[in-house]
Amino acid sequence: MLLAACCLKVRAAARAGSDASNHHDPGRRDLASGVALRLHRVGLNVVMTELAQPLAVRRTVSFAEAVYEGTTVVEGVTARRIKDPSDLMSILNSLSVGKIPILVDPDGSAAQQLHPLVIVDARMMKQPPEPMRHAALLYIGLGPGFTAPLNCHAVVETARGHSMGRVIWNGAARPDSMQPDGDSRRVLRAPADGPLESTVKIGQHLEPGETIGSIAGIGIAAPFTGTLRGLLRSGLHARRGMKIGDIDGRDDPSLCALVSDKALAVGGGVLEAMLGRSEVRSRLWD
Repeated sequence: MLLAACCLKVRAAARAGSDASNHHDPGRRDLASGVALRLHRVGLNVVMTELAQPLAVRRTVSFAEAVYEGTTVVEGVTARRIKDPSDLMSILNSLSVGKIPILVDPDGSAAQQLHPLVIVDARMMKQPPEPMRHAALLYIGLGPGFTAPLNCHAVVETARGHSMGRVIWNGAARPDSMQPDGDSRRVLRAPADGPLESTVKIGQHLEPGETIGSIAGIGIAAPFTGTLRGLLRSGLHARRGMKIGDIDGRDDPSLCALVSDKALAVGGGVLEAMLGRSEVRSRLWD
């Protein structure tokens, strides 16, 4: 997912990448949504781009769900799907009523059509991105794979620790540790290639061994007592080993409706980077 903070004349866009490859981390669309939420709440117009079939685990706090549902609400902020990324009138109409447009834009063509002031690359591909044509004054990369000023203007650290949310103007984000935060058992992974079949709901209480779903006939069970914090949409195809769900041992269903502290910290870093460039700051609320 790419996102961008726009000024009043739609100066922002986000990059989605190739729908065929879908290399985006399915566990990180909530991160991009948290960034978008922060920018939206300070009065910036935000446009996001997505794949035609995005994969999201924390669906209750991911604006990507608008691709499937038409609209979705995260912490009181509504996102609306725009099927045609060249439909400027629909984009402007959504922004005028305080909604975040979600463009189904696998090729990232919106970057050329909307003339963004700022682009935030929140795809979390964890590898150097392919070059992108754009005229944005500021291109911000989130997490591993980005090195400023080599392939972006600024990097925002996404790894937990004292550096999380910090802006890097000269250097790279920490490499991907390949390990989840906290108890590694909380992350549910696909046992095989195939579509996920499940009837459980995000926010549901689970006991150890309770069935969550199956892929290719192989069952997926809860590893410990907790709340189902996130789960891939039933019917979507997963690759073996891919993250498909998340169990929260705190067992508090209310947390499933809140973006994470990590997403908010990274969003704060993005805002700092935008305000740190005078040529960008002076135009953000034009």
